[in-house]
Amino acid sequence: MPKLILISGPSGIGKSPLARALAQVDPELGQDIEELVLFNDREMRPDEKDGVDYHFRERAEIEKLGEQEGVVLVDNRGDLQALELAEIDRILESGSHALYEGNPGLPARLRDAGVLDRHDSLSIFLTPLSREEICAAKALGSDLPELFAQVQRRKLLHRTSQEEGTMSLGDLENIETRATAAYGECQQACRFDHVVPLHDGEGHDNWDRFGLPIGSARQATRTVAALIRGDAPEGVEHWDDGLLP
Repeated sequence: MPKLILISGPSGIGKSPLARALAQVDPELGQDIEELVLFNDREMRPDEKDGVDYHFRERAEIEKLGEQEGVVLVDNRGDLQALELAEIDRILESGSHALYEGNPGLPARLRDAGVLDRHDSLSIFLTPLSREEICAAKALGSDLPELFAQVQRRKLLHRTSQEEGTMSLGDLENIETRATAAYGECQQACRFDHVVPLHDGEGHDNWDRFGLPIGSARQATRTVAALIRGDAPEGVEHWDDGLLP
């Protein structure tokens, strides 16, 4: 049965390359997945395409769209995004899985609005640190919010340097905003069905430099593919709300 699949995690964790890698790791499954395309008011990145990654529109246009029934608005660290709920129905009725990959703000809105209760849904949170790594950091007395920020800051710096070359002050400020938001976003992982550690962030060589995903990128992709198929793969975690206080 087609599912509404929600793949989320902090910025730079590797949501987009994992979604793309699903078709390579499991070609048959990849044919049965169609991604939901949201509206977004931020500027398009060099490797993105309008209508494929997002519908890039002016903020005023998205605000007006959000006034319509059946449209969910969410603020993603200052970026205004919108999803037309009819797109979920269209994809599922076609026999394909409807896949969302992005910030945890939209899954929270869909969950609170009862949308997930109306569909066969599967929610997966990608985390930069495993449960064991978090517990080890706690035992050392580490500052967990700063640890998460440090891990994601490195990934975001790498991704942005690949996209932009020389980074501007605005780029650095954006990276810091996203990095410092990582801990708060990962606190929401306990609300997801499954948690999957992923150490190879967006822009990492392990996604496509060698012709196929390798390392943590491959393991996480195979794990997510197995979850979509209804299997119970190794490496899947379930977090309680006390893991990240």
